[in-house]
Amino acid sequence: MQPMNKTIGVLALQGAFREHRAMLDGLGAATRLVRWPHELDGLDGLVLPGGESTAIAKLLAIHGMYQPLRDAFARGMAVFGTCAGAILMARDIEGARPDQEPLALMDVRIRRNAYGRQIDSFETAVPWVGIEGGPVKGVFIRAPRFADWGPNVEVLSAADDGEPLAVREGRALAVAFHPELTDDARVHAFFLDRVVGEERASC
Repeated sequence: MQPMNKTIGVLALQGAFREHRAMLDGLGAATRLVRWPHELDGLDGLVLPGGESTAIAKLLAIHGMYQPLRDAFARGMAVFGTCAGAILMARDIEGARPDQEPLALMDVRIRRNAYGRQIDSFETAVPWVGIEGGPVKGVFIRAPRFADWGPNVEVLSAADDGEPLAVREGRALAVAFHPELTDDARVHAFFLDRVVGEERASC
């Protein structure tokens, strides 16, 4: 990956935001932890980390982040969600609390905790269209499933049974697993090069 001038925020309200930031720093991106609306200013991309989607949603509301985040996305900021972050990006969330508001950044319906309980967590090789070097590493912790998706959503990764594991729609990238909990930075590099880079170049 060629270094580029990109400023990437990592939502730091709850979850594995430190691991995401370390991985992005290692790829040469300028990073910023984001907790308040004004910290979205000037970002090329934003990572929504894994964690607990209900807790993150509550904190997004408390911090007044919902509409500013949607507005930044509409202005061209790319967004990358892993596990809980992917849940928040969906238009519809199965199994969500009645008061949990989706960000609706992608035309997908997602099912919470579809891979079982915390004790059922596992790490596996994840095939990925467009990433060289073979399957990427992914950790699945109470992972969601993409239950339905619109015609403009591209499936980038799927399990042997055809279950989507990673999807993209324009400036939005969402994965069901945690790439940041491994030593494999290729998913983050894909976000920087192919989502942030390509979309910014086309603006």
